[in-house]
Amino acid sequence: IGWDTARMLAQKGATVIMACRSLDKANPAADRIRALKPSGKVIVMQLDLGDLDSVRAFVNEFRSQYNCLDLLINNAGVMMPPYGKTRQGFELQFGTNHLGHFALTGLLIDMLNTTGNARIVTVSSGAHNFGDIQFDNLNWEGNYNPTRAYGQSKLANLLFTYELHRKLEATGHNTLAVAAHPGWTATNLQQSVGFFRILNPFLAQSADMGAWPTVYAATAL
Repeated sequence: IGWDTARMLAQKGATVIMACRSLDKANPAADRIRALKPSGKVIVMQLDLGDLDSVRAFVNEFRSQYNCLDLLINNAGVMMPPYGKTRQGFELQFGTNHLGHFALTGLLIDMLNTTGNARIVTVSSGAHNFGDIQFDNLNWEGNYNPTRAYGQSKLANLLFTYELHRKLEATGHNTLAVAAHPGWTATNLQQSVGFFRILNPFLAQSADMGAWPTVYAATAL
């Protein structure tokens, strides 16, 4: 859904930064959008949300080239993979889906606030309903449950969004923080979950439909 979100925004004239972990995959994806001759621009930059050093490097590079930011879409994610950890040792889903976006937003918040009327859209999921925050074991050491760990990361997305928006309002900023649920969408996000891969052809919507909630959250008046 990230690709379709970038495509839709570029086709409406936006300058879109595709911040991606793999440049080998990102550059051909960006070329597919450029081939549609959008009125906006598509620019690829490297960012690995599972590595906080990469987050800092991306922000430094972005700040060296741009002085404003109208829209930040926290879209990256992993879903129910085998147990793994980020570069800094956090459980992979919590570290990538929440902590990476938390750090990215925090390092860019001043730029968003000074731009004015900016938005922060975080892609969460209805999966937050089967998640709870394991404060005594955020890294799921021991009895790892990939489904509940995914739910924890998506719940963290929502709690982060609620509190961020509360703080923005309390400090008088007009930056809007919102979250979006894409619905059941057939994408490679589900590559680790056989149940979803089997049922995708019958029950899932297309990626462009899954991108609409994000685009609506990013642009609706």
